Amino acid sequence: MVAAALIVALTAVLTVASPPSASAAVGGPPTVTIDDVRFADRTLRYGDARMAGLVPEYVDRIAPDAAGFMRPSPTWPLYSGAVVIAGRNGVIATHEAMGKAVRYADSTPTELPPDQQIPMRKDTIFDLASVSKLFTSIVAAQQIEQGRIGLDTPVTAYIPEFAAKGKGGITVRHLLTHTSGLPAWIPLYNQPTIEDRYAAVWNVAPANPPDRVYVYSDLNLITLGVIVERVTGKPLDVVVAENLTGPLGMRDTGYNPDPALKPRIAATEYQTTTEPDRGMVWGQVHDENAWSLGGVAGHAGVFSTAYDMAILAQTLLNGGHHGRARILSEDSVRLLLTNFNSAFPGNAHGLGFELDQMWYMDGLSSPVTGGHTGYTGTSLVIDPLSGSFMILLTNRVHPSRDWGSNNPARRAVARDLALAVPVRPAQGRDAWFSGVADARTATLTLPVGAPEGARMSFALWYDTEADSDIGSLEASADGGATWSRVPMELRAGPHRWSSDGTFSGFEGRQWLQATADLPAGTTGLRWRYVNDPLYQGRGVYVDMVRISGPGVHFEDRNPHDANLFVPDGWSRSMY
Repeated sequence: MVAAALIVALTAVLTVASPPSASAAVGGPPTVTIDDVRFADRTLRYGDARMAGLVPEYVDRIAPDAAGFMRPSPTWPLYSGAVVIAGRNGVIATHEAMGKAVRYADSTPTELPPDQQIPMRKDTIFDLASVSKLFTSIVAAQQIEQGRIGLDTPVTAYIPEFAAKGKGGITVRHLLTHTSGLPAWIPLYNQPTIEDRYAAVWNVAPANPPDRVYVYSDLNLITLGVIVERVTGKPLDVVVAENLTGPLGMRDTGYNPDPALKPRIAATEYQTTTEPDRGMVWGQVHDENAWSLGGVAGHAGVFSTAYDMAILAQTLLNGGHHGRARILSEDSVRLLLTNFNSAFPGNAHGLGFELDQMWYMDGLSSPVTGGHTGYTGTSLVIDPLSGSFMILLTNRVHPSRDWGSNNPARRAVARDLALAVPVRPAQGRDAWFSGVADARTATLTLPVGAPEGARMSFALWYDTEADSDIGSLEASADGGATWSRVPMELRAGPHRWSSDGTFSGFEGRQWLQATADLPAGTTGLRWRYVNDPLYQGRGVYVDMVRISGPGVHFEDRNPHDANLFVPDGWSRSMY
């Protein structure tokens, strides 16, 4: 348990909101937008959990939890090796390598002799797969910033041949937010030449009109990459090197890595049962379409290390600069992390960046948390609200894509980092914490009676999967045999709203003030937190519980009263 002095010193101090004036009242729970974020000014450095303002107990879980997925599950491991790096406030709190970068000779699988296997290193270079889309998006945002590309300009202004099959209404924004209506994928590698492969993209028929549906499509970013090339007059890999990786000093990041680096590169898939037949893919881009386009494409092709990706993450947390290098203005970074897809719930998307995706961001998820995953087993999560980042690079397709998804590992390490970001109690040394776990019900019971009714108040903090992981305040009138919800009034700053006794979703990561009139005849109260089988937020906290009314007075600061709580799955937490 972290020392009390550390908790006091932490920068993310959360307090109970004071009652708002009636004239300033705003209906509904608070949330955040990227305009609420204050960017940092930090140069990335190595340190430890305390230096990063994190709880060591949870930081220490990150690497072991990542390593745990290298055990058979149930037949094969989720990946043969991984590198994980995480930090906060500009401090790298953990950076570990585990397993093998190269382990198999084929997909049977035949293991290589031990002396031919290559251990994973902290500086192992990974094929980022679709995380490459972020690089294309960033250099496109640079051109938007400079006025060379218009966000709402039709694609045909840059690629006239793209107009075929009725695509004239598709704009650059549609490409970046995957709302173009283009199909998700087509096999370009079947075409005889690179020119024919690009022509297949220009001639593809849209599956839907733009702005009608969200469909994640590689074709969007392939097209965007060509736009960048045409407005700059340079190949995409040169643009990325000159305007992104070069200025930031990301020395191990780029396309088509030098063959001399092969011993440092994680192998990917043994491709013989899929088209094309390439054998063990190692040192070349795994994605077949990117490979057929010469290894440089807008949707895939970037290779990088965990440390280089940490530099990129900190650059974005800084609002577009790192050290003396600035690659984007703060306004451009805000565009990258602004949700343009409010019409498509569950598919929040900035310019190239996925937002608020709990299926891999877990407890780090928020309306402004950005990131991306890659098919080879890579992922990046950037949480501007806590100033933190989580990067997990694995070779999960080595030797076969059929061995399963590494999403459970992505969630596990994100959850560890989320729990490491402390929530300071609303008052005093500690607060009640629900904990987080899948498919679980946790209760915090208070056997306090209110025969003639009473008024209750408490501080509440919650960040849960909306509509799936539900918290509630409940009362019993029969000694706990049955329970019913207790309606509440909630407030935070100018925000005021009513609840039927339940709460879920994102409320701005701040303490709320809750009040409730207890039913006459109450014999007990409880807070109940029910989780579904998948995904977690940051959990629920309760503090500053007070009850007053005829014949009853309870205050949790009183040692006697504090001992009345009966926790089942809840615990006292300093963070």
